[in-house]
Amino acid sequence: MGIKNFILRLFTWWHGSTLGTQYFTARKGKKVGEDEAGNVFYRNADDSRRWVIFNGEVEASKISPDWHGWLHHTYADSPADRPLTHKPWEKPHEENHTGTALAYAPAGSIRRAQPARRTDYEAWSPE
Repeated sequence: MGIKNFILRLFTWWHGSTLGTQYFTARKGKKVGEDEAGNVFYRNADDSRRWVIFNGEVEASKISPDWHGWLHHTYADSPADRPLTHKPWEKPHEENHTGTALAYAPAGSIRRAQPARRTDYEAWSPE
C-alpha cells in the first residue's frame, strides 16, 4: 500500500472504511450477516450500535430495505436470521442511479437520444 492510499484510508471514509473503523470492528464488532451486494453488517456486544462495511463504493442506496431497517433498529432480528417475506408485486432492490447513464429521463428530456416532440409547450418570442 502506498503512502497516498494509507493517508486516504486514515482520514477519509469514501475510499472504504477508515483504519479507525477497521480497528473498532476488529475489537468490538460481531459479524451479523452479509447482503447480496457483498456489504458486511456488524453490531457490538450489547447491540447498541450497528454498522455496515460497504463492498466497494460507499453509497447508502446500496443497502436493501430489510438491512436498512435492521441498521436503524426497526427490526430486532437481522435479515440473515429472519428474512423478510416479500410480496409478489415488489421489485428487487436497486441502488440509486442518479448521475449515471441509467438514471430516469422523461420522454421530453434532452438526455434521450430521440426526445419526444412536445405539443404542450410553445416557445416565447418577443414581438
